[in-house]
Amino acid sequence: MVDSEIDVLVIGAGAAGLTAALAAHESGASVRLIEKQDQLGGTAAISGGVVWLPDHEQMAAQGKEDSAAEALAYFLSLDHGEMDHAVLEAFVSEAGQMLSFLSDIDAIRLTMMPDYPDYYEDRPGAKTGGRSLDNDLFDFNSLGEWKDRIFEHGPSPRMMLRETPLGGGSGVVEPGELQRRNAADLRGWGQALVGRLLKACLERSIEPVLGCGGYRLCVEEGRVTGAIVERGTERETISARQGVILATGGFEWNDALKHAFLRGPLDAPASPPTNQGDGLKMAMAAGAGLGNMTSAWWVPTLAIPEAQWQTGETRNMPVLIERTLPHGMLVNRDGKRFCNEAANYSALAGAFHAFDPATYAYPNLPAYLIFDSQYRERYPLSSFMPGTPLPEWVAQADTLEELAAQIEVDAENLTATIDRFNEQADQLDDQDFGRGKTDYDRFYGDRSREGAGATLGSLSKAPYYAVEIRMGALGTNGGAKTNAQAQIVDVDGQPIAGLFGAGNVISAPTGSVYAGAGGTLGPALTFGYIAGRAAAKRINQ
Repeated sequence: MVDSEIDVLVIGAGAAGLTAALAAHESGASVRLIEKQDQLGGTAAISGGVVWLPDHEQMAAQGKEDSAAEALAYFLSLDHGEMDHAVLEAFVSEAGQMLSFLSDIDAIRLTMMPDYPDYYEDRPGAKTGGRSLDNDLFDFNSLGEWKDRIFEHGPSPRMMLRETPLGGGSGVVEPGELQRRNAADLRGWGQALVGRLLKACLERSIEPVLGCGGYRLCVEEGRVTGAIVERGTERETISARQGVILATGGFEWNDALKHAFLRGPLDAPASPPTNQGDGLKMAMAAGAGLGNMTSAWWVPTLAIPEAQWQTGETRNMPVLIERTLPHGMLVNRDGKRFCNEAANYSALAGAFHAFDPATYAYPNLPAYLIFDSQYRERYPLSSFMPGTPLPEWVAQADTLEELAAQIEVDAENLTATIDRFNEQADQLDDQDFGRGKTDYDRFYGDRSREGAGATLGSLSKAPYYAVEIRMGALGTNGGAKTNAQAQIVDVDGQPIAGLFGAGNVISAPTGSVYAGAGGTLGPALTFGYIAGRAAAKRINQ
């Protein structure tokens, strides 16, 4: 029995799903957008909201040269066989059109960050800035009753990311301006991204149906024709004449799926715990082929025991700036340095996941951020600012030997490691791991200091501190394989009729490569755009 009928059904109301709904609607389809949570936006809503796009109109307007060919060269120089070249080319060629589409209907307002470098500067086609775009502030009061239905955790971001150290800014906004933003409920980051997308949907009478889960696809004669969903105690069968678009996020909080697929430990995700792999399981049940399943958008994280999700899980915060600033370093369980701490966070997982066959263990997990009083006097640790008390879970000692005992690492190794690091830091030359040699290394460092000094500084002033750093992710990036039209394909590479995908539920168009800031959202928005148009196309023929 069919309870309702629509042209295109979009499952998942994050950035990819909202974009897909808009693209389908503007292509002439009737659209229904459903979301299992009581709030929408998911991972995108609590993210920095930066979008990485190659060869876009703002770069051309500001005289920065880029091309699809350069972007392809950049990705292919990093490819280890996990990319589908046709799918990658679709992202690169359609990214600019997606931006123009969303900009023209006022569903997005982005400003280029001209100095934010790509993460792999030494590769062909890399750019020293321009491909990462930041959201302008958005007026949440314009959403009316929907303003409280966007997922949020913690204080609303009253700055644009480009105003903060994460985006190369000072982190300071004039008090009067900050007061104005508070009074008007102006928000930046991922809140602004999702807020604008939602407003554009509401203006087109696309009202997301929240609290709608328990998904199961309907398949007739090999074609996906809709879905059975649950809302409270009610079950509903939704017929989708043209197609179903999966945009439900990744599987980083599903232990069974993580253990089945991922290449190494991921025990501290930075995303909301609602990312349980719903769309992946639906796609697999429909016969989808899978791609890139061993990978994720990796990031080192710091568990904050006093910060919890609504469902009680400890919240894990990405460690971006803390490991890059002077007077700090990472060591492993043996008290030894094992990486360039300032390297890009996604690639850094390779160091954390190094496996020792002799001990049959991961020697760099757990890892510890070690820092001294020079660091403590100048820089924050997560939300704990200089001059404020640190929580009890931060180890503190007057000597390195005492600190080593607290965190149970070899004291002799730790002191020798720090002695060597200090020698190299004083010379501003990290001969062991090359920290501070690239623009990216220095970007998150202390910009008041010159050259490698932005990230290198000795650990020489007691007391000393340590916190455990774990392996997390912003989301998984493996999932159902698609073709260049965002159609989910089966195990033989043939399109599954009526089924499309976008976002972290699909095998990422860029494989495991995190190209630069916004490297997850750029492909997610673009494939949402491609999927929405493709699903609606049949009604116009």
